[in-house]
Amino acid sequence: MHLAYPAVLAVLLFCTGLYGVLARRNAILVLMSVELMLNAVNLNLVAFDVWLRDTLHAGQALTLFTIAIAAAEIGIGLAIVLLVYRNRGSSDIDRLRDLAEKPGAADGEPQPDTTAEAAA
Repeated sequence: MHLAYPAVLAVLLFCTGLYGVLARRNAILVLMSVELMLNAVNLNLVAFDVWLRDTLHAGQALTLFTIAIAAAEIGIGLAIVLLVYRNRGSSDIDRLRDLAEKPGAADGEPQPDTTAEAAA
């Protein structure tokens, strides 16, 4: 098997993931795109490990570590996204630029409630 086939597939997966990270507004879709990019890197690591015929299989070992780190990253990332969604009511990344309090909250002024519950 030629090295070009998995390398081209990995490039396509990575570009798709990069597009998802740059174009999406939903935080969960951005996390899925990051996972797609990590899987493209894993594919490259295994393909080059097979191509080099490494006796230590360093590429495959590094792939296992990458999978473990990706699992931890997605677990923590989803927990953060769920907490932000629970507190803010949206997982839109553009609305989460600053995670500070609203202006005037430190002064003790009451803030108007702009949630959907207050409108109902």
